[in-house]
Amino acid sequence: MESTRLDKIKVAVVDDHELVREGVCQILSANGVSDIERFGTGMDLIRSLENGSDFGFFVVDLELPDIDGFALIEFIRQRNKDARIIVSTVHDEIWTLRRLLSCNVNAIIYKSAGSGEFLKAIEEILDGSVYYCREVREVMGIADDKSLHPSSREMEVLSLIAAGKTTREIADALFVSENTVEAHRKALLSKLGAVNVVDLIMKSIAKGYVNRVNQSSGKVGQRNC
Repeated sequence: MESTRLDKIKVAVVDDHELVREGVCQILSANGVSDIERFGTGMDLIRSLENGSDFGFFVVDLELPDIDGFALIEFIRQRNKDARIIVSTVHDEIWTLRRLLSCNVNAIIYKSAGSGEFLKAIEEILDGSVYYCREVREVMGIADDKSLHPSSREMEVLSLIAAGKTTREIADALFVSENTVEAHRKALLSKLGAVNVVDLIMKSIAKGYVNRVNQSSGKVGQRNC
């Protein structure tokens, strides 16, 4: 990749593992990126953004010690809808990958990927595309379909439905009205082509929106975005 394309971008690298964080920074530096800031926690980045920092690229780990990676992605998107977000993760569960797709991240790569793949992701994003590493494409290809993906709020409702929560409990948890919860429920039934709640849960598991293990144990199987 031409270094002139990279010397104009500002990158925030968020990972609590110093070796991983420094490894990503070394890859970027070696290829012309000079404006890089490192963050060991999600709150470190949030404080930086609230203090006026601005970044064109974000490299985000999903497993952070202080804040859920999906919540951090949502915060970044709320502040800058055009932010280019690369998720570096070890997670290959279908429900996690689907959730990332619904968050409209620009790239998903596994931490085991080499430097060439990382640079390829940046190149694709700079060219206006998205990039998912081969392993991600293979996993998502298994569950690929043309159905509409639930929105972020619908995913929250779906998670709570799968956890066995009532409409009132969901409304209280999300600080919305029961009518709003019912509207989301109807939208979910339509998007997943389900005829009732049981069918909705089964289809959400099959499509990878809900973790079967967490659902069966009564825990919420999705994270927010």
